[in-house]
Amino acid sequence: MAILIPASFGRLTVPSNAQVRLRVSASANQRTFRRDSVDWVKETSSFFEEDKRPIMLFDGVCNLCNGGVKFVRDHDRNRSIRFEALQSETGKKLLMRSGRAPDDISSVVLVEKDRSYIKSEAVLKIMKYIDLPFPQLAFFFQFAPLFVRDFLYENVANNRYAMFGRSDSCEI
Repeated sequence: MAILIPASFGRLTVPSNAQVRLRVSASANQRTFRRDSVDWVKETSSFFEEDKRPIMLFDGVCNLCNGGVKFVRDHDRNRSIRFEALQSETGKKLLMRSGRAPDDISSVVLVEKDRSYIKSEAVLKIMKYIDLPFPQLAFFFQFAPLFVRDFLYENVANNRYAMFGRSDSCEI
C-alpha cells in the first residue's frame, strides 16, 4: 500500500524501525513511500555511534550549496555539524534513512541521530547550531508559515544552477 504525500511536505520524522524508501511517482507533485527490504536507520547507525553531531547533506556540484557549506563552517566555531555531499555513497544512504530517494538532490537535508529535516526546516535547524546571531534569526523565521518558507526555498533551489552555476566536482 502506498501513501501519497504532497511534494511540499517539509517535516519528516524517522521512526527507529524505519524501512521506508521515497520514490517519485509519475506526477511531479506527489511522492510515494514504498517498503524496502533494508532498514536504513540500522544500516546507517554507525554514522552516529562515535560522532553524535548531525550531518548536513548538500548538492556537491552546486556553487550555492558549496558556498552555504563554507558559510556554515566559518560560523560554526564549535564544529557541531558534519558535511556530506548528497551524491556520495554515504549521502545516498543517509537520504534513504531520511525517507528520500537516493538520487534526490532537490534539498539540503540535516540528519540527526533520530530525525531528519529538509528544505527550510533544515536551514532553520542548521542556523540553530551555528554562532550568534543565527540561532536568534532562526527563532524568528520559524514563525513564518512552513508553506511560505518552503515556497521561497523551492524557488531558489529550483533555479540554483542558473543563478549560481555548478562545478564539475564537489569542492568540499
